[in-house]
Amino acid sequence: MPAPSRRAAAAESAPETVRLTGVGFGYADSPDVLRDVNLILPRGSFHFLTGPSGAGKSSLLRLLTLAERPTSGRIALFGQDVTDLGRAAAPPLRRRMGVVFQDFRLLDHLDLFENAALPLRLAGKKRAEYAADVEEMLRWVGLGGRMDARPPSLSGGEKQRLAIARAVMSRPELIIADEPTGSVDKAMADKLLNLFQSLNKLGATVLIASHDEALAEQSGARRLRLDRGRLTGSAG
Repeated sequence: MPAPSRRAAAAESAPETVRLTGVGFGYADSPDVLRDVNLILPRGSFHFLTGPSGAGKSSLLRLLTLAERPTSGRIALFGQDVTDLGRAAAPPLRRRMGVVFQDFRLLDHLDLFENAALPLRLAGKKRAEYAADVEEMLRWVGLGGRMDARPPSLSGGEKQRLAIARAVMSRPELIIADEPTGSVDKAMADKLLNLFQSLNKLGATVLIASHDEALAEQSGARRLRLDRGRLTGSAG
């Protein structure tokens, strides 16, 4: 039997994908957005994060994607304390994540195929290795007929579907999605939920922030709730 890769060995030694301990977060001269948040996401778990607007959901996701640092407490990702992580050390960890932002962050100068394939290109893969997979994913999210189009020509819902396709193309270990079904109809929301569930069954840890309580209930996933910066619900 071949020796396990460093990544596989690290995964085996880190049963928790995410651990937050006493985390607080706030902006200068403003009340804290998050207060004493404690959270464990076991590897391979699936959670919905709900709560009213302004509860701190997006801020929590920004901490997990290393876009912000906590003002108090500790954060660990993949078994590594990242609270005081230097800027240069963040990209390798981010490459283990698939992130869906509310503002999509698509590259307007690239066509849909190139946008979706970007994580694979950054990982050093050649087009011949991933072309069929990218085309299949774009067909899955209903964009198979527009692969040569560029993001400015898309509707909001189409941009959202492209952002999701890009986020999951590399089968990341951790998927973080902020309102991923907010601009699509019920049928497409169900299809996207099925995609997240399928990736979860393959081992990905999934955290979806959403106002859609019905979708969260339908998913059967564990529920977390943020209200006034405090977290409730079970993540075990």
